[in-house]
Amino acid sequence: MKSPRSKLSRRNFLLAVGAGSAVATAALVTQKSSEVQPQDQGKVADPKGYRLTQHIRNYYRTAKV
Repeated sequence: MKSPRSKLSRRNFLLAVGAGSAVATAALVTQKSSEVQPQDQGKVADPKGYRLTQHIRNYYRTAKV
């Protein structure tokens, strides 16, 4: 019979791979977000209605399929 330790080490390995890929993805996303163009400072934004802010640009960038 196999020892339960081998199952635990396999699970730990799979957890580490999953966590590592999540960290790598986060690093790529933050690297790309630093390349975003700055907003035009000369325009006066209307306080009402739809505004294209950095938060919304980030959402659009991450929602691409």
